[in-house]
Amino acid sequence: MNKLVFITGASSGIGQALALRFFQAGYRLALVARRADAMTQWASQAAIPEHAYQVYAADVSVSNSLVLAAQDCMAKQGLPDVVIANAGISIGMDTAIREDIEVMAQVFLTNNIGMAATFHPFITPLLLRYQTQGIGARLVGIASVAGVRGLPGHGAYCASKAAVISYCESLRGELRQSSHGAVKVVTLCPGYVDTPLTRQNRYAMPFLMSPERFAEEAYSAIERGTSYIVIPWQMGVLAKLLRALPNAIFDRLLAGRPRKNRQMTN
Repeated sequence: MNKLVFITGASSGIGQALALRFFQAGYRLALVARRADAMTQWASQAAIPEHAYQVYAADVSVSNSLVLAAQDCMAKQGLPDVVIANAGISIGMDTAIREDIEVMAQVFLTNNIGMAATFHPFITPLLLRYQTQGIGARLVGIASVAGVRGLPGHGAYCASKAAVISYCESLRGELRQSSHGAVKVVTLCPGYVDTPLTRQNRYAMPFLMSPERFAEEAYSAIERGTSYIVIPWQMGVLAKLLRALPNAIFDRLLAGRPRKNRQMTN
């Protein structure tokens, strides 16, 4: 039986491009999104046969919804070989505005708690499969180069993606001990990818890449079991340079930079 990939946020952007790339590589697809009908329509348009995929409707901000989708997947399609926690949101915020505290909570609920809830149902079964059958797996967290340094007006998103990087690093160490490295955690940090999420940005986006190009490089990194990678590599170099800058210089560079749209102005 062909390998199986489980992908959240599969209805658009990076998630959709990853789904298509994995299908092209011969994987069966478990596609998770709130808009199940849109997901089914896309699969039909992409000429993916019905036997090659299943769609699971779930709200990433509701942990039990994800757990039920994962259990449904294991009952219908079996245990995945790759689990990609891709779903996420990006909303600008202003800490001086009371309503934006709830915005920050929603971003963390989706981007961080949703990721843990995506991985949670699979960890014990994956470890058991490795112990009994010697079959490994990949748990893939989609972080962002925005997690490397904080950007004005972007506090919720930057903080959530920094948390994703640290969370995946913690999980990687835990699973290395439990599976001798057979159940690998892969952290992907996209730079700017041309998706509906980034088209709302009001500032320059260097090294902007298509979702298809990102998916190609991401697929290779996942297959290799790379622990951490920034895509494209140019953004990785830029991120390291920004991280190394003294705060005074970094702050001057960002002075006057347009802020991320707040929810009310999206």
